[in-house]
Amino acid sequence: MTRPKTNKFTVMLVPDRHSTVRKFQFSRRLMKAIIGAALLLALTVVGGGVHYAFVVDDALGARSLRKQNLELRAELNLLQGKVGHLTAAVDRVERLDTKLRMLAQLNDPERSLAMGPVEEGRGPGVGFGEVEGELALAGGLGVALGDTDGMDVSEVVELLKMKLDNLEADARGREASLHELNEYYQDQSARLAAMPAVWPSRGWVTSTFGVREDPFTGSRKLHAGVDIAAQSGAPVVAPAAGTVIFAGTDGGYGNLLVLDHGYGVQTIYGHLSEFKTKVGAKVERGDDIGLVGNTGRSTGPHLHYEVKVNGVPQNPSKFILD
Repeated sequence: MTRPKTNKFTVMLVPDRHSTVRKFQFSRRLMKAIIGAALLLALTVVGGGVHYAFVVDDALGARSLRKQNLELRAELNLLQGKVGHLTAAVDRVERLDTKLRMLAQLNDPERSLAMGPVEEGRGPGVGFGEVEGELALAGGLGVALGDTDGMDVSEVVELLKMKLDNLEADARGREASLHELNEYYQDQSARLAAMPAVWPSRGWVTSTFGVREDPFTGSRKLHAGVDIAAQSGAPVVAPAAGTVIFAGTDGGYGNLLVLDHGYGVQTIYGHLSEFKTKVGAKVERGDDIGLVGNTGRSTGPHLHYEVKVNGVPQNPSKFILD
């Protein structure tokens, strides 16, 4: 027997066994509406939860990006400061490097005869690393910090890092160059001290270096030094550090004194009236070594002064700086 189809649903509520049972009847259409509303509500709640989760995730991501951006900007400021300080340091080192190289040119090709032989590949302006040009700042150094418009912070930081690395490489190159200059000057300090760079006596140069007529014979011959006319008894000083290797009488030179400065350099002082030092004594530039006189083959009080390099007479005026 088939039960007739009903269009209503009955809902019974039984609170407990002593309470009255309550019955509620709903039509099929109302029941569908209730179920649909419940489903819609559930979907709305689930959708809202998902949307909220995305919003929270986006907020966390934005906060993380802000934090990262602040960290990058802090790093950017730090790098900018480092680049500025390092650039200034490299500039100072470069100026010092240039100044030292200019000082190295003190000995021009003629005057450097007094320096003796120099190792091949060494010397003023040669063999100092030649960092100029070789350490040209690549890439980022050609981009000014003002040309970073349109770049994000991370790109600017990377650019600065590259610039910093290149500056450090340049600084290392400059430092190596200065070390080589320092070694060169240490090696050359004794040579510089041995260069007869000052006048041995004050007076008037009455005869220069070169071929001239001999005042006694009239024949032309090499005058191997310079004659400095001065009052008899005027002081004669050492023009450079050296050792006295001769102090005595020698023919036409009269009272003759010879200083050996090392590196093949010797200076000779003729016609002295008196010696102020003795053989074997070590003297420094400016020390008294004798007095102007008129001994030997001389036409009047004067100092005959010679400079020899490896036994070859040189023009003394080429060495005098004052």
